[in-house]
Amino acid sequence: MDLLQELEWRGLINQVTDKEGLQKLLNEEKVTLYSGFDPTADSLHIGHLLPILTLRRFQLAGHRPIALVGGATGLIGDPSGKKSERTLNAKETVQQWSERIKEQLSRFLDFDAKENPAKIANNYDWIGSLDVITFLRDVGKNFGLNYMLAKESVQSRIETGISFTEFSYMILQSLDFLKLYQNEQCRLQIGGSDQWGNITAGLELIRKTEGDAKAFGLTVPLVTKADGTKFGKTESGAIWLDREKTSPYEFYQFWINTDDRDVIKYLKYFTFLSKEEIEELEKQLQKAPEQRAAQKALAEEMTKLVHGEEALKQAIRISEALFSGSVSQLTAEEIEQGFKDVPSFEYKGEEVPLVELLVMAKIVPSKRQAREDITNGAIYINGERIQDVNAVITKENRIEGRFTIIRRGKKKYYLIRYQ
Repeated sequence: MDLLQELEWRGLINQVTDKEGLQKLLNEEKVTLYSGFDPTADSLHIGHLLPILTLRRFQLAGHRPIALVGGATGLIGDPSGKKSERTLNAKETVQQWSERIKEQLSRFLDFDAKENPAKIANNYDWIGSLDVITFLRDVGKNFGLNYMLAKESVQSRIETGISFTEFSYMILQSLDFLKLYQNEQCRLQIGGSDQWGNITAGLELIRKTEGDAKAFGLTVPLVTKADGTKFGKTESGAIWLDREKTSPYEFYQFWINTDDRDVIKYLKYFTFLSKEEIEELEKQLQKAPEQRAAQKALAEEMTKLVHGEEALKQAIRISEALFSGSVSQLTAEEIEQGFKDVPSFEYKGEEVPLVELLVMAKIVPSKRQAREDITNGAIYINGERIQDVNAVITKENRIEGRFTIIRRGKKKYYLIRYQ
C-alpha cells in the first residue's frame, strides 16, 4: 500500500480537498505538511494524538512534517466544536504552555532525521508583530463575510453568540497556511474533522494571494466510542500526555479497557502495527474475546509510544500486582500511580493496633466488624492475609516508609499514608 491507501485502510481520511492531485504530488516529490496545536492547556491530551501520529506516518513515508504551535492563535481561541466562547488566557501562560507542547511533540516526530527532519514552528513569530492595518488590508480583504458565515464553525455559534475575536480565528489560521506555504513550501495541512472550514479557508487565501498554487487539505476523523461516551474522558477527567497529569499506569488502563467494538478501529488509528498484525489480532478477538489480546496490544503499543519502554514495564507490573494481590513487590512510586484513586488515610503515629487502624481509616464501621473481618480472613496487609485480631501495624509494614496497603475482601483497596 502507498501512504494514502494505508491512511484509507486505517480509516484516517475523513475529507480531502483533491485526492487525485494529492496522490500525484505525494508520488512525485517529498512534501512538506503541517498540523497546528493551540496551547489551551499545559499539556496535550489523547484527543490530539490522531493528527500528531498522522504527521508521523507522513514522516516515516519520507515527507517533512511541521508541528505548528499556536502561540498567537492560542491567545484568540478557536470556535470550532465549541458551544461557547473560550476563556482568554494570559500571554505569559500561553507562552509557557507553548514550550510544554513543543517538548511533547518532540516525542513523536524526529527532529534530527537526516533526510526529512521535522520542524517546530510558532505562529506568534508572524502574527505577534502584525499591526491591525496590515492585517485588515493584506489579509482580511481576502475574506467575504458571507463566505465566513457559511462555515460550520461560525454557523453553529450564531445563535449562542460569537465574538469578533473568535470570528477572526479562521483568518489567522488561514494566514498560518499562507506563511508556511511561502516560507517552507508547505503544500498540505492536516487536522481534525472540525478544522475543515479553517483548512479550506487557508487554501482560498493561498489561491487569492499566490495565484494558481497547488496546496491541499486533509482531515482525520473525530474519534468516537461505541458506547456513546466521549473518547479520551474518564471519571477522573481527560487522559493527558503529561505523565504528571495522567500516570503511565492510568494511561495503560485507559487503553486496556477499550470496548471490543472499538479496539480494532483504535489499533488502526493509533498504532504502527502492520495490516497483517492487526488482522491477526482481529481474528483472536473473534475467537477468544475473553483473552483481550487486542486490548493488551493496544495498551502496550500506546504506553510505549507515549511514555517509553520502562514506563510500560512499570504499568504492566502494577496491573499484574493488583490482579494477583502481590502488592508488596511494588515500589512507593508504583503505589502512588496504581492507588491514586483508592480511599486513603494519613496516619502520623508510630505503631497502631490493626483493629484501631481499620476503624480510624473508615475501612470498617466498628471494632466489632474489624475483629470479625480479621477472623474471617477478609483483611490483607500489603497482600498478606492477617487473621490475628491482636495484630499491630509497625514500621515493618510500611513500604519504603511511606505506605501500607490494606485490602478488604477480594478487591477493595485502601491506602495508609505516613508523614
